[in-house]
Amino acid sequence: MKSKNETKIVGESGKQEIIITREFEAPRELVFKAYTDPELLKLWLGPRGYEMHVDKFDARSGGEYRYIHTGKNGEEYAFRGVFHDITAPESAVQTFEFEGAKGHVSLDSAKFETLPDNRTRVTSISVFQSVADRDMMLRSNMETGVKEGHERLDELFEQGLVK
Repeated sequence: MKSKNETKIVGESGKQEIIITREFEAPRELVFKAYTDPELLKLWLGPRGYEMHVDKFDARSGGEYRYIHTGKNGEEYAFRGVFHDITAPESAVQTFEFEGAKGHVSLDSAKFETLPDNRTRVTSISVFQSVADRDMMLRSNMETGVKEGHERLDELFEQGLVK
């Protein structure tokens, strides 16, 4: 399903960061919940065609997470990190590491902003250890996974599945 809201992904040349901006047709509290509740997260995070298994997901300051995306042919992609600050429903700061590229960790922050008409803007900033790490992420097809994940989240809001 095509959303009326566009996911914007910006990675300026020579910089160590990726900025992702997306608006949702849902109140901030529900968008924040969708980002921090593992039962909801596994319904939308990542590209279509993958099943998500949550190994652990403790969305609190100091908590850890690990999840695995499994493709139709059994291929697995695992991700992990630590939540450094969770301030509901305003923001979340965490590390992010793809286990297939151990040691290449980014620091990710997400800000949840209330917009008119019960809408929300999420601005996520990922800061990488190097420009090379940032470029590796941009080449990894992450853009497809982020955009498809946001579309899937739109569908959950439209179906009233986030309460």
